[in-house]
Amino acid sequence: MNPESMLSSISYWHWFVLAVVLFGLEIFAPGVVFMWLGVAAIVVGAVLYFFPGTGWEYQLLIFSLLSVFSIIIWRRYQQRHPTQTDQPSLNRRGEQYLNRIFTLDEAMVNNMGKIRVDDTTWKVEGHDCPAGTRVKVVGVDGVILKVEVLE
Repeated sequence: MNPESMLSSISYWHWFVLAVVLFGLEIFAPGVVFMWLGVAAIVVGAVLYFFPGTGWEYQLLIFSLLSVFSIIIWRRYQQRHPTQTDQPSLNRRGEQYLNRIFTLDEAMVNNMGKIRVDDTTWKVEGHDCPAGTRVKVVGVDGVILKVEVLE
């Protein structure tokens, strides 16, 4: 059997099986990409069910266009409607220390110093001051905490 005749013998249920496989892959892969590929496969299967004479070239074209289109639409929707959470700073450790007060472990020289938070030492940025000064965390820049001296 040559490849041309194999491609022309693709039936609607092949696309439905592909959709199930893609949905199965979605369980193991983050990002909700395989789900949209599975939806595109279901649509192509439905088109082939209602129009059984559709050529394999058109099937692949429809699948490709629907896959790309659905992923782009989903990404745009996610950007406009981000997922809300009750713990927005869960994976942003530095933000958990905002508005907390700490004591400098080392003097701040050239606007840089260190504080001890639980069992971790953090770099801080603020105005020069001696060790032992109490400071309040007012911002975060990556792994550096921005602090202000308390009077």
